[in-house]
Amino acid sequence: MKKTFIILITIFKMFAIDATIEIIKDIDHKPKIFIKDQSDKLYTQISKKIYNLVINDLKVSGHFSVDLDSTHNSTFEATALSAKGFNLFLKLDLKDASSNNGLNVRVELIDLNIDKSIYIKEYSVSTIKKFPFISHSITIDINSYIKAPSIDWMNRFVVFAKYVGAKKSKIVIGDYTLSYQQTIIQGGLNIFPKWADSKQREIYYTSLSSGVPTLYKINIFSGKRQAIYHSDGMIVCSDVSKNGDKIILSMAPNGHSDIYVLDLAINKLTRVSRYKGIDVNGHFINNDKQIVFISDRLGTPNIFLKNLSGGGVEKMVDFGSNNSSCSTYKDYIIYSSKERKSNSNSRNFNLYLISSKSNYVRMLTSKGINQFPQFSDDGESVLYIKRYKGISSLGILRLNFNKSFLFPLKINRLQSIDW
Repeated sequence: MKKTFIILITIFKMFAIDATIEIIKDIDHKPKIFIKDQSDKLYTQISKKIYNLVINDLKVSGHFSVDLDSTHNSTFEATALSAKGFNLFLKLDLKDASSNNGLNVRVELIDLNIDKSIYIKEYSVSTIKKFPFISHSITIDINSYIKAPSIDWMNRFVVFAKYVGAKKSKIVIGDYTLSYQQTIIQGGLNIFPKWADSKQREIYYTSLSSGVPTLYKINIFSGKRQAIYHSDGMIVCSDVSKNGDKIILSMAPNGHSDIYVLDLAINKLTRVSRYKGIDVNGHFINNDKQIVFISDRLGTPNIFLKNLSGGGVEKMVDFGSNNSSCSTYKDYIIYSSKERKSNSNSRNFNLYLISSKSNYVRMLTSKGINQFPQFSDDGESVLYIKRYKGISSLGILRLNFNKSFLFPLKINRLQSIDW
C-alpha cells in the first residue's frame, strides 16, 4: 500500500487555441505607455516594487508597448512624451495608509492623444504585503480603458502546497507572480489543493495527518472546514465541474488508483475507470460530458479520454513519453511530456496543447523541465513551473500572443499548484 501511494505521488509531481485561434504578432497598433513614479522618497523601496510590477503586468498583458528605456526617476512630462510617440502617461503616487500599515496609491492616467487626464483613482490594500494586487488592479483598469480583451485573471489567487519538513506541508495562496503569499493551512501533511468554486472562496485539499487520507473543503476566509470523503490508499480532488456540483477524485481503496466522480448534491460516488494500474488526475472536458485522465495502461503515463455516459477509453497523445500531467479548458488539453532522448538533454519536459476535436498539436515550450500546467479561467493563459539550468521559475504563457514570462521561484519544494 505504501509503495503504491509513493508511486501515485510521483506521478502527480511529474507531471485557446487551435489552428483557428490567431496568434497576435502586430505590435504597431499597441498603445505606447510611459510610467512615472512620483512617490515621496520616504516610500522608495515599496514604490519601486509597485512600479516594476506594473511594468511587468503591462508586458504580460500583451496589449501595450512599454518603453524599455524608461527610468524610475524620469522627469519627462506630457508634452515631451507625446513628441516621442507615447500614447499614454501613467503617474503613480504612493501614500501611507497611516496606522493600519496599509497602502494607498494615487493613479493618474493621461491620454496623450487628446491631451487629457482620463481618470484619477486611488487604490488601497489593508497591508503592505498585498501590494501586488494594487499593481494588478491598476493594469486591469488601464487595459479596460483601451478596450482590450480582459486580463481580470491577474487578480485571481494561485493556491499551492509546499513541503516544509518531513511529513509536513503548508497550503498557501498568492498572486500569479507569487510576490504575495499567505499561508492558510499548516500543521501536518496537507497536499493537492484545488479551488472549489470560481469565486475562489473555498478549496479542496487532501490531509494525511489522521492516518486515513481524507478530502476536506475549507473556506479560506472564515476557516470553516468540512470532511468530504476519505479512502484508504489515497484520495485527491483533481477537478471541479463548472457549477461546482461534481468533483473528480483519484482514489485507491484497493491498492491501485481509479477515477471517480462524486455528485455532491446527492452524495453519489460513481466509479469511472476500472484498471489494475494507475489512473489519476482526471479533468472535465467538453461541457463536463467527458473526462481526460492520466493512465499507465500502455506502460508509461499517457492521456486518455472517456465519455461519462459510458464506453471505452481513447488515447489522446501519440508522441513523447511520460505524459504525466494535464489541464483542460472547453475542448482543449494542455499537458507535460518528456521528450525522447537526445544528445543535448534527455530530461526535457515540454508543454503541448491539443484539441479533443481535431488532430491539432501545438508545442508551447522548448527548453528545460516544464510542468504543473494550469489554464486560466478564460483559457487564454497558462501558469506552469519551469526548471532550467538549476533555476526554478513560475511561468505565464500568453497563448494568443505566443509569448511566455518567467518569475523567479524561491520555493524549491513545491508539491502542486492550482489557479
